[in-house]
Amino acid sequence: MDKVAKDVGDIQSRLLDHRPIINAEVRYFVREFEEKRGHRESRLLENLNKMVLEANEQMLPTEIECMLSGVVKRLEAANHMAEQVQQRELEAQKSTNLQGNIELLKDEWAEFLKEQQRLKEEVDEEHARAVGQLSTQYSEKKKDLSKFPPP
Repeated sequence: MDKVAKDVGDIQSRLLDHRPIINAEVRYFVREFEEKRGHRESRLLENLNKMVLEANEQMLPTEIECMLSGVVKRLEAANHMAEQVQQRELEAQKSTNLQGNIELLKDEWAEFLKEQQRLKEEVDEEHARAVGQLSTQYSEKKKDLSKFPPP
């Protein structure tokens, strides 16, 4: 029975497994393709390589210099513009800080004036009380003096 199963397995693999045949066909096709086109492809690649080398030697350095000079000019212009923007921002920030300081000083000055006004009112009240006390004292003294006849 084992022999029969093994023979059936071999027959099945030969009938259904086409990998060895396909691999052989692919190798044959590649070998034929390389033989027919090999020399022509190598010549084309050599010519292309020569053209690229010539282009690199002749055109590339001058083109790169032209492109780089343009890029450098653009970068310098962009840098200059960025510096101007930064300078304007600093001036605006200083102006904003200055405005903030001015507002703070105005608020402090207004508070100072209020305090001075309050102190002035206190002094005026104290002065009015003192004047009132002195007035009453002098009026009492006058009354006391009027009690005594003049000599």
